[in-house]
Amino acid sequence: MRARDNTTAPVEDVRVTDYLNHLRAERGLSGNTISAYRSDLQKLAAWARSREQALEDIKARDVAAFLAHLRALGLSARSAGRAVHAIRGFFRFLVREEKLTDDPMENVRSPRPFKPLPRFLNRAQVEALLQAPDSGTALGLRDKAILETMYASGLRASEVTHLKTENIDADIGLLRIFGKGRKERLVPIGSSALGAILRYEREGRAKLLKKKKTRELFLNHSGEALSRMGLWLVVRRHALTVGVAHILTPHVLRHSFATHLLENGADLRALQAMLGHADISTTEIYTHVTRERLRQVFDKFHPRA
Repeated sequence: MRARDNTTAPVEDVRVTDYLNHLRAERGLSGNTISAYRSDLQKLAAWARSREQALEDIKARDVAAFLAHLRALGLSARSAGRAVHAIRGFFRFLVREEKLTDDPMENVRSPRPFKPLPRFLNRAQVEALLQAPDSGTALGLRDKAILETMYASGLRASEVTHLKTENIDADIGLLRIFGKGRKERLVPIGSSALGAILRYEREGRAKLLKKKKTRELFLNHSGEALSRMGLWLVVRRHALTVGVAHILTPHVLRHSFATHLLENGADLRALQAMLGHADISTTEIYTHVTRERLRQVFDKFHPRA
């Protein structure tokens, strides 16, 4: 007979639970973000228990020791930065709720991870991709509308799959988008993408919908809302057709949108608003891309490069 396993998962600290509930209810953070923060805070709590230390007794030097512990475990700078962000928010919450008098994170800085330049398609590759779907079928019309929309608006994959029919203002060419944290923004959409959407709605969506009812714009073959995996497969299928599968993901289309706008003289603040970035430093990565492109053009064409 096998021995009974009496081990149980550690009980989550009630203050951690309160903080995560606050993030969910008042900040509107996504389930994935909540899950990541829970993991980070549980690691901190387990580390503190191993030292027989309560969370409220943690000082700045303890945070530094914990971060060193994470690095010793092989955690990347990006993941360590996320952990710092989660812990910073947690202790600020405790201070605000008067569960703590001093914030141990006040002078702790996040590690700065190296940011690789985002990958993107050139304009010829984009044109080939947009021509790949078969517009003679309902699914082809849908795929055409999806690819045109993603390149024309720079939407995140989740924003594409949650796009609803009432979010499209065809008269002035705007999309009403609810991004991270349910923050609303208005994104312009060009005539080509808008035309592809309207044709899909007129000739393709009803065939996919059949007798079902849903507000989501993009549907799968069963007439239900297209999932993120379904969207990834759409992009992947046409990427294979035009030979860019080695580089193309839904997010690469977002990078292509941003890069091509900046190359044509778009204002960085306007691009920030369209992408839905909370911090312009996130948007500034595309200035590095355009500078790198300028360098490549110079090296290739200048006689004395």
